[in-house]
Amino acid sequence: MIELKFGGYQGDKSVHTRGGRVLAEAVAEETDGAVTIAFDESIVARGHKAADLLSMTESGELDGCYFSSSYLAKRVPELGLFDQHFVVPDRRRAYALLDGALGNRLRDEVAKATGFEVLGYWDNGLRHITSAVPIKSVADCTGLKLRTLANEDHQRVFRALGFDPHAIDVRDLPEAVTTRRVDAQENPLTNTLNFGIHETHRHILLTRHLLGVALVLFNAKRLAELEPAHRAGLQRAVDRATQAQRRFAEDDDDICSAELRAQGVELTELDDATRTAFAQATRPEVDITRASFSPELRALFDEELSAA
Repeated sequence: MIELKFGGYQGDKSVHTRGGRVLAEAVAEETDGAVTIAFDESIVARGHKAADLLSMTESGELDGCYFSSSYLAKRVPELGLFDQHFVVPDRRRAYALLDGALGNRLRDEVAKATGFEVLGYWDNGLRHITSAVPIKSVADCTGLKLRTLANEDHQRVFRALGFDPHAIDVRDLPEAVTTRRVDAQENPLTNTLNFGIHETHRHILLTRHLLGVALVLFNAKRLAELEPAHRAGLQRAVDRATQAQRRFAEDDDDICSAELRAQGVELTELDDATRTAFAQATRPEVDITRASFSPELRALFDEELSAA
């Protein structure tokens, strides 16, 4: 029997953790028990930073993990296609992009630039802005310290809105919020609720500025050691887990929204005019990101987005 070590960084209720559990079950089923997954649900609970998953998987300490695509964008610039704020309007179209020719192209780019192979694309959540004080307009963002991902493209976009962005590992995010080291942060509703951020940040602006993408990554050398039948079984298992994880993510938005409102958190929808104002304020920075991609890749993205 072959055991593959798969790592995560979130808690028991996380849609990623639940997806990882489906993966473990599916691998055993798809390979008739010849391959199993040992799922370390949260390396953070053992004192690691969440971002350590990447180095642990690439070095072979782990065989696989899930992680935000944004953290690999410096090494694989093409992944920045999904860091275009206010561009991809909904989940359905994002999934169509990921599951088509563009997703295949990105798999190739990751394989060329890293020691990973991408076996799937998970839903890392529609991202919204939470804050200790209400945000109703672009002007309200001015001067607020905002926690965001360790990605320069993201930070440029939020500077354009007037925020003072700070990259903080997710392990340290709850403490940064409760101690008021940051005034605001951006995350999916599931993280806002499960990390307890809503206990300090009582206001959420439902910007839906990005649909985060979590890559399902495996160590390329380890995959090469698998027999073709086992490799194919692993891919089928990831495909099954991906469909389940995406359903979990969509359902969780409704569950978390209702729970946050029940706990007295103010959730504010963007009207069309305000959404346009946010999009216009950030568009010059999004265009800078787009300019870093080849014309051919931009055309592929735009073509598939229009067709989705």
